[in-house]
Amino acid sequence: MSALDDVDRKKLAVLTIDLQNDFLHAEGAYGRAGQTAEQITALPARLRPLIDTVRAHGGVYISAQFTLVPGPGGEPLIAPHLKTLRPFLGKGDFEPGRFGHDLVDALRPADFTIEKIAYSAFYQTRLEYVMRAVGIQFLIVGGIVTNGGVASTVRDAHLRDIGTVLLSDGCAAFKREVHDATLVSLGTVTNVMTCAQARHALEGSR
Repeated sequence: MSALDDVDRKKLAVLTIDLQNDFLHAEGAYGRAGQTAEQITALPARLRPLIDTVRAHGGVYISAQFTLVPGPGGEPLIAPHLKTLRPFLGKGDFEPGRFGHDLVDALRPADFTIEKIAYSAFYQTRLEYVMRAVGIQFLIVGGIVTNGGVASTVRDAHLRDIGTVLLSDGCAAFKREVHDATLVSLGTVTNVMTCAQARHALEGSR
């Protein structure tokens, strides 16, 4: 028996974290800075079949996308710690309406797009409103990075009594050992499955 066996398919959503051009595309902010990793760029192709399966069973796809709000003169409002970690970020990066902020082509279009300004997709966003409005009660979570936005979102869902499945091969970090350690630590607050296992569970009889 899997964590998805008793979940109403019409109350289910795939939620991806930060799968945007500025993170994944060669011409995005991270690509231009040489901050890429094969395990990250491989995620959209792995997630697409699962998203299609969820939609085919009446569920939806929600994309949470990191956002840098442009301030005076167009300079982005960046938290000091992020500016220290990623000094290459500048004007136009992760700005709504621009190429870099967009969901990658392989996953477009999402049914709902959530702009987020911090790690968690729940923090100061409309995610909970959207979930209530369309009756979503359970989330299948993937995206980047496992130890950052993904972990924060999964933990916040747990605090809200929202059931989750974390996709072990549907999320990634820049370092494999960090990814693996995070999966172990999150095992107490979520159900960990592969994309293939999740698809099989959804396609099985209920």
